[in-house]
Amino acid sequence: MDKIQVGTTLGYLSIVMVLINILIFFIMRGPNVDLKLVVKIYSILSILGILFSIATFIMSKKRILFILGLVTNGTVLILVYFLLLAIGISEP
Repeated sequence: MDKIQVGTTLGYLSIVMVLINILIFFIMRGPNVDLKLVVKIYSILSILGILFSIATFIMSKKRILFILGLVTNGTVLILVYFLLLAIGISEP
């Protein structure tokens, strides 16, 4: 595989990270779920997605995959921050 194909693959992988986050959101629900584990999973997948998005821009210069991956994973990371803030407020 050449550099452009690897970059494109990483771009699609960046978008897949968001889809995995959405899937985990629907799977890990309920009153007995460990929220700290969910926050860790969301943040790790989101940071990986951002790194894949940056690698896409460096390797293949595909701006649409870069922007889409960066915006969607950044949005997930911001929502994780708000979830972490809500957890901190609700616990004594």
